[in-house]
Amino acid sequence: MTNQEMLRIAMRQSAEDIGCREDDFLAQENVVTHFKLGRNARKYLKEPIPCDFVSYGNNLVAAASDELFDLVTEYAGRFSSYHCFETPNMHWLNERLIQKGCKICFMAEYFLFDADKITDASCGYEIRLLTHDDFEGLYFPEWSNALCEKRKELDVLGLGAYDDGKLVGLAGCSADCEGMWQIGIDVLPGYRRQGIASCLTSGLAKEIMRRGKVPFYCAAWSNIRSVRNAIKSGFVPAWVQMTAKPADMVDGMNG
Repeated sequence: MTNQEMLRIAMRQSAEDIGCREDDFLAQENVVTHFKLGRNARKYLKEPIPCDFVSYGNNLVAAASDELFDLVTEYAGRFSSYHCFETPNMHWLNERLIQKGCKICFMAEYFLFDADKITDASCGYEIRLLTHDDFEGLYFPEWSNALCEKRKELDVLGLGAYDDGKLVGLAGCSADCEGMWQIGIDVLPGYRRQGIASCLTSGLAKEIMRRGKVPFYCAAWSNIRSVRNAIKSGFVPAWVQMTAKPADMVDGMNG
């Protein structure tokens, strides 16, 4: 699978996630559409989603509910694509969203694996390939990035690093949608900065590709350690996303 093929699969999935056309992400001007969560959207996406903003670097594609459509259209017309994801412009949007009972909630950067830079990384520890049944006894806080207890059924594949039989690092992937599996990584504190994270992340990405799926990786902009691991593991920035939710839901997350 080539990089271009993986990028198009990701765009197709994003279109399914917000209700736009795949080619909207290739337009030179910002695009606003009515939000619709597709039947094949990423499984963890839950409505209500009043508005969502996605950019693959060419433009902004924004999807909004009927109530917010005019507001989002105005926002997309005021700023260039990447400025829509920055302060102070976001304050302009959020202040008006609050008046509609909504707030900006999630912001993240997504990465795709660079198939042209596949390397064999090692970390000096035993590496084991794990499948769904191997995860049953591993749903603990130290592995909460690699595995998700609330969505156990989606955890399909992993790579573990072992020190004399002790699990010290774990990369896991969830089958978030039909064609794309998302990677998460955890390493025990005493074993960090030894190359375990990048070894497991890149190794798992290759295993995912062998199964005909697209590996992807998500990180908050402020999580420098995670972004560094993505880049070191052979991933490159692909798209950014910003999502609004009802204000009471956002306030509840902070409660």
